[in-house]
Amino acid sequence: MRLPQIRLESTFIKTGLHIQKPTQTIEQPKAIQSIEQPKAELEINTVPGKLTIDQTEAKAQLGYKTIPRIISESAQEGKQAVLEGIGRRAREGDQFMRIENKGNPLPQIAEAYAYKEKQFGIGWIPSHGSVKLQYTPADVQVKVTPRKPIIDAQIQKPIHEYTPGNVSVYVEQKNSLKIDFVNLFDEMI
Repeated sequence: MRLPQIRLESTFIKTGLHIQKPTQTIEQPKAIQSIEQPKAELEINTVPGKLTIDQTEAKAQLGYKTIPRIISESAQEGKQAVLEGIGRRAREGDQFMRIENKGNPLPQIAEAYAYKEKQFGIGWIPSHGSVKLQYTPADVQVKVTPRKPIIDAQIQKPIHEYTPGNVSVYVEQKNSLKIDFVNLFDEMI
């Protein structure tokens, strides 16, 4: 026996997606910046050093003397010579007064005048230390006034472009239902 049958054949709907991706661009422009550095103020005050060289004594030892010095030294030497001469003559006179002591002062005095010892020496002319040096060092005063830099910065906003994506749905395959009857009429007969 054949039984009547109803056959159902169905297909499901198939959908497709058409996707358009979003696009995004971000650009960051550089900041506009200017920096200016003013020069610092610099002030330098200098009191120059002073060197004083006194060669008066060295020149005098070489024979180059000023007229007032020559007069003064000559007067001093003359006074000294007079005092020495007075003293010598007083000593010689005392020797002659004591002739009774059985001495012979005349040949002794004559011999003292005949043989005078001369001093001979080697020395440096001018002598060490005859040139006088005096030095006052220089004085330097430095004054600096710094200046702060002038900075000007302008920030740029970022450039942002965004295109949103799009999703569209479409039917790729429609749904269907197919109904088929089998052995339906055979039994009815």
